[in-house]
Amino acid sequence: MKIEIITPDRNVFEGEINSIRVPGKKGSFQVLKDHAPIISTLENGPVIMVDMEGNQVRYEINGGVIEVKHNKIILLAESVK
Repeated sequence: MKIEIITPDRNVFEGEINSIRVPGKKGSFQVLKDHAPIISTLENGPVIMVDMEGNQVRYEINGGVIEVKHNKIILLAESVK
């Protein structure tokens, strides 16, 4: 899956991943390949991605929105640590 993580002032990450876990408003959820299209608001918390080599990449976000469509993910975060 392709992903872009963006804040108002910078592009944080762009690349290919196998999976991602995000802090949704109604609880944490995971996105895998061929996930149904979704748009969801996000809470403060960890974003945990697994890259193509199986390594975990972790970011802490302060709220935002995620859109998943056709194996492309756009995560707009208020800020990322």
